[in-house]
Amino acid sequence: MNMSHNAELCRLIVDRIKQAPQRRISFAEFMDLALYHPQQGYYASKEAAIGPQGDFVTSPHLSHDFSELLAAQFVDLWQILGYPEPFTVVEMGAGQGLVAGDVLNFLEKRHPVCFAALQYWIVEKSAVLQAVQQQRLARWADKIQWTALEAIPANTVVGCFFSNELVDALPVHQVMLTEAGLYEVYVTLMGGSEDGLMETVAELSDLRLAAYFELVGIDLSLQRYPVGYRTEVNLAALSWMKSVAARLQRGFVLTIDYGYSASRYYGESRSQGTLQCYYRHAHHNDPYSNIGNQDITAHVDFTALERQGEKAGLMTVGYTQQALFLMALGLGERLNALSDIQESDPKTLHFAIQRREVLHQLINPMGLGNFGVLIQSKGLTEEEAQQPIKGLIVPPLF
Repeated sequence: MNMSHNAELCRLIVDRIKQAPQRRISFAEFMDLALYHPQQGYYASKEAAIGPQGDFVTSPHLSHDFSELLAAQFVDLWQILGYPEPFTVVEMGAGQGLVAGDVLNFLEKRHPVCFAALQYWIVEKSAVLQAVQQQRLARWADKIQWTALEAIPANTVVGCFFSNELVDALPVHQVMLTEAGLYEVYVTLMGGSEDGLMETVAELSDLRLAAYFELVGIDLSLQRYPVGYRTEVNLAALSWMKSVAARLQRGFVLTIDYGYSASRYYGESRSQGTLQCYYRHAHHNDPYSNIGNQDITAHVDFTALERQGEKAGLMTVGYTQQALFLMALGLGERLNALSDIQESDPKTLHFAIQRREVLHQLINPMGLGNFGVLIQSKGLTEEEAQQPIKGLIVPPLF
């Protein structure tokens, strides 16, 4: 594979390894540096990494529909909570600000009372992306503020914490089953020199790695798991969920991402884990190529998010697929309206056909439609907790 490294970032990683007690760092630390180093990391230095010209696209890049249907879900949550003012939506990892822009625009035009009550907060680690967001969202400067998750006081937010394709990009530890039990994968220097990076396996760096499997109900000591079985553990996702839950006083946590329940994630057939790298719309599984110039992700263990949420005071309201979620929020009606267009003007017809294709991509069971949607709640009254959430209502099949 053609190596296209960020040379400065590679130098920083080599220096970090040399300074480490045993001249090795955990894979999670390597991934954190590769993606999030403040100056040289993938998300810090590449504003165009996301989108049609970048390395991958997300649902909001395809059309305004995804975000508008999400906005309809926010209105529903605001109503369930009894129309609080302010109603705070906290978007974590807002990319290029596409969702925020579409949500604000839709609410301003279609739901002005909800819009008036809304305050929109963005949690964004990347200074480059934050600058892109501020430019795109300048029109709503009085509605939006940028903040760090840690800067939000505990037990204060009434509204909804929301993320779309955030958790998959959190740094993961990698672990491997050996004859001696569960070990961890570390990154070290090839031949002890600077010729390149290589992996080594040693004892766990953190006792929470073994405890994680207890949390999600997976027993790796069972015979069906072979020696050499390798997978990921996302401790950062647990910390993130705990942090979010602590800051929510009353309302919801809405997480959209690709992933599985723990039983599927840690199935014996998935023996090399789920780690994927994205470089110029092609994906592969070598995190040590294109360092600093490619995205590195792992699927989300939704069981872990549910159980950690419950430990932190959240209730699991429901889990569904993105296709069902968007259909419940009205995507079917949008498709039907496009089908009804009998326009003789070729341009209008062409636009309608293109838009239908895009909407089908959002619900394609082989792609975006299979993403998971997890909704959790906190601080609801018994009456509020019994109200159905629009996106979780199973839509009629015909």
